Amino acid sequence: MLLNPRYLRIVFFFARVVINFVIWEIIIRRIGLRALATRTAPSRYTDAAKRFRALAIRMGGVMIKVGQFLSARVDVLPEYVTQELSGLQDEVPAENFDSIQVVIESELQSTLKEKFAQFDQTPLAAASLGQAHRAKLFSGEEVVVKVQRPHIEKLVEIDLAALRTVIGWLKRYSPIRKRADLEALLKEFSATLRDELDYVKEANNAARFGEMFKGNAGVRIPKVYPEFSTKKVLTLESVYFIKITDYESITRAGVDRSDVADRLFHTYLYQIFGEGFFHADPHPGNLFVEPANDDHAWRLVFVDFGMVGQVTPKIRAGLREAAIAIGTRDSARLVHAAVAMETLLPSADVNRIIEAETAVFDRFWGKTMKELRDTKPEEMRAFMREFRDVMYEMPLQVPENLIFLGRTVAILSGMCTGLNPDFNLFVGLAPFAQTLLAEETGNEGLDFWLNEAVEIGRKLLALPARLDGALNRIERGEFTVISKPSAEQKQQTQLIASALNRLTGGVIVAALIVAGTMLFVNGDWRLGIGGWGVALMVLVWMSMGEMKI
Repeated sequence: MLLNPRYLRIVFFFARVVINFVIWEIIIRRIGLRALATRTAPSRYTDAAKRFRALAIRMGGVMIKVGQFLSARVDVLPEYVTQELSGLQDEVPAENFDSIQVVIESELQSTLKEKFAQFDQTPLAAASLGQAHRAKLFSGEEVVVKVQRPHIEKLVEIDLAALRTVIGWLKRYSPIRKRADLEALLKEFSATLRDELDYVKEANNAARFGEMFKGNAGVRIPKVYPEFSTKKVLTLESVYFIKITDYESITRAGVDRSDVADRLFHTYLYQIFGEGFFHADPHPGNLFVEPANDDHAWRLVFVDFGMVGQVTPKIRAGLREAAIAIGTRDSARLVHAAVAMETLLPSADVNRIIEAETAVFDRFWGKTMKELRDTKPEEMRAFMREFRDVMYEMPLQVPENLIFLGRTVAILSGMCTGLNPDFNLFVGLAPFAQTLLAEETGNEGLDFWLNEAVEIGRKLLALPARLDGALNRIERGEFTVISKPSAEQKQQTQLIASALNRLTGGVIVAALIVAGTMLFVNGDWRLGIGGWGVALMVLVWMSMGEMKI
């Protein structure tokens, strides 16, 4: 594995990124050029994102998936990085058909001519993990056959091994370690990737969506053909009609684009809130409009069910708790809701985040949409930048289900606006919100508020006894005050220790450099270069030690 060219290429790329990071974020900042490092950070990281994007396109496979995954991690990466990666397309050159044919015949244990009446060798679409071909069964049904690329599982394991190596490096740096649980992120990514490589799961997802929309005449889910499907081959009903972004063709087909936007939006509301199970990859290549005919009106068509999201009971409860907190301006409750949904890592400074949330409430809570819309743009931008910076410093990590949900809603909003420039997210959401509110204020909601009242009453009744106990301890001299050093004192102590370490290390490095130079000048160039090398190793060691602080 360690000598695999693909593994080495990935590791060397990230090694360059890590070295640049060490130089700029540790060494440069330590020698008094912190302002320069801060000022150049956006351009440096954007350049790294561009180079990664080029690498991903060149190598395909997992690297494209990594770029897409990172582009959604606004909780971990700065915006200028995620924006650069957001345009990374899951499209690579098609695999040679002979190789694809070998996979199909091996999986179906039969020749193409025995299984299919027709099979188009030109792929309908090619992606990083597989590609799709049109075909026709002997029964006359037109189908789409999705086939994994040969040896893709092996490539995936090589790429994941390289990423594990890189994460082992990054964990050594304390701010990154506190900022994100990198191993958990890799675990999430690996699980998602392996799910996409299991076409049996995708077939089950498609079947589940088929059941969800069985009674909906306005939505079409392709039929699955289990007898022509395996873990690496998936055969579905051909439902490729008008691409949802082909606005002219939709209009020519006599379909109102605003109706398409409304149906798409409400379909997703049902998936998210009604079923807790939603199509998490709504890009234009996966959504189509089927024109009306003599048998039915126009229909919205979904394809590709490899990436799905679920709204778990825990997340749903957390979102409900967050809604109550927002409604009551309770910053602490909002942060605790985030903790319950596991969006904050254990190292989070909860009190500081509560302060940030309180600032948001003070500035915007209670304002109407018109008031928010009339807010001066520069004020809004300045505040959002300020708040984003604060949150970026915090160990915030959004669970993958919520990432999927946020990413899906963002893409969905853009697609609906493209179909109908006058589309209003809030107007579209209002009827559904009223339904949820009605459910919340029913018997279940009544029980909730009764429980809340009991809990508040219990705390109020216990308060006098707790105060009396505290007063008694003071009278008996048993009341102790524990004084913790302030954040400023801790910072000063750390700075003194760090300065002493740097001074000691600097003396050693300087001595080695001087000794190496004297030896070199006196003609003993081998020992001179050796002295410089040792000085460099000490400097690197000091930097790595700084990374562990």
